[in-house]
Amino acid sequence: MKPKYASLSEIQRELTAGTTSCRQLVEFYLTNIEARNAELNVFLEVWADEARAQAEAVDAKLAAGTAGRLAGMVIGLKDVLAYQGHALQSSSRILDGFKSLFTGTAVGRLLAEDAIFIGRQNCDEFAMGGSNENSAFGPVRNALDPARVPGGSSGGSAVAVQADMCLASIGSDTGGSVRQPAAFCGVVGLKPTYSRVSRYGLVAFASSFDQIGPLTHSVEDAASLLEVMAGADEFDSTSSQEPVPAYSQLLTPAASYRVGYLANAIELPGLQPEVRNALERTLAELRARGHVVEAVEFPLLEQMIPTYYILTTAEASSNLSRFDGVKYGYRAPDATDLESLYKKTRAQGFGPEVQRRIMLGTFVLSASYYDAYYTKAQQVRRLIKEKTDELLRQYDFLVLPTTPTTAFKIGEKQDPVSMYLADIFTVQASLAGVPAISIPAGADAQGLPIGLQIMAGAFREADLLAFAQSLLPG
Repeated sequence: MKPKYASLSEIQRELTAGTTSCRQLVEFYLTNIEARNAELNVFLEVWADEARAQAEAVDAKLAAGTAGRLAGMVIGLKDVLAYQGHALQSSSRILDGFKSLFTGTAVGRLLAEDAIFIGRQNCDEFAMGGSNENSAFGPVRNALDPARVPGGSSGGSAVAVQADMCLASIGSDTGGSVRQPAAFCGVVGLKPTYSRVSRYGLVAFASSFDQIGPLTHSVEDAASLLEVMAGADEFDSTSSQEPVPAYSQLLTPAASYRVGYLANAIELPGLQPEVRNALERTLAELRARGHVVEAVEFPLLEQMIPTYYILTTAEASSNLSRFDGVKYGYRAPDATDLESLYKKTRAQGFGPEVQRRIMLGTFVLSASYYDAYYTKAQQVRRLIKEKTDELLRQYDFLVLPTTPTTAFKIGEKQDPVSMYLADIFTVQASLAGVPAISIPAGADAQGLPIGLQIMAGAFREADLLAFAQSLLPG
């Protein structure tokens, strides 16, 4: 499924030559949305007239020579990002009717550089899920095979890029929610270092994990979007003060790198043979190019999923307590007093997966179990971070599959634990707070995309992007 435009630079060449305009680009993407959105369930809302007006304004700026760096980039926003005056629901009934009162920092920075927003994209409810089957608005479907999942939670954002409904999407990644759908849909998905991009305007799931990241066709576009979104923000005290490099200008890789791969990941029993073969082909290619490629042991692989789910459910339980039907959003019509208002609103407004995670989180934070679960998980997270950082001091990058399998069928995974185990390779970067990218690495026998994941040390996105670029054809 080759996109009409593979990168912003390609579009900007046509804009300069006068062979297209921003208005024509918007019409092209709107036509694609019209053709496939009913089937794939990607966009919850399409801002057609607004996108046309934005496009005309950017065309005028291009004519005047005052356009921003992202002129010509048509972007979709995951339904967890605040954009003033626009609906913001986190794909949940509990936020029915809610419109954002402000624009989040990352979104505002994109607008300031003349990105054109085309609509709001479906996702797992409150970004909780790995298949995009948990949305209150129904599942998103994979454009290559609509019987299969696109991955989650940023599934709508990934399919929008995959199906050429926009040039890029902005998603969020808590434990793999940008990278896993990127792998299942055959696109590029970047999770920056924790704190690299301000979380102001991102609906919180797990505040010490959440990070905004782009989904694109090219590494070059991921670099351009990160360059615009990253940087300190007075509205987010956890955002980093580290200077932001010009990532899009730093895509030339070094002559040779030290690359580690997790030996125990390759031996994982549930790993699809074609995914293993794709990784081994990449490792052989890296050796052939003169890179040092060595197996490393990561003894805490089996502890990562339980650690991640204990900590994120605890944070979700706290973050989602604000959705109670009192000030905004859905309110249970059959409530009789304050207590029944809380109980009925939350029982009716939240879907089963969100309820499960809130209850799990409340349990691990309860007085009797706090030390046994939450405190212990924090200690294990520290060990995972220290071991990951140690490996990333010895090696420039760690490579591993993004997911253990290619996209599975909708409804195939009924057991929550089997769904959680699909995150086995993506949660390490989230627990350690380091950047990671998923890039396409071929396809299985059924033509379903396989993703390769690369991790780098904290704030080494420039190196990560340059290395990822060198592994893509062309």
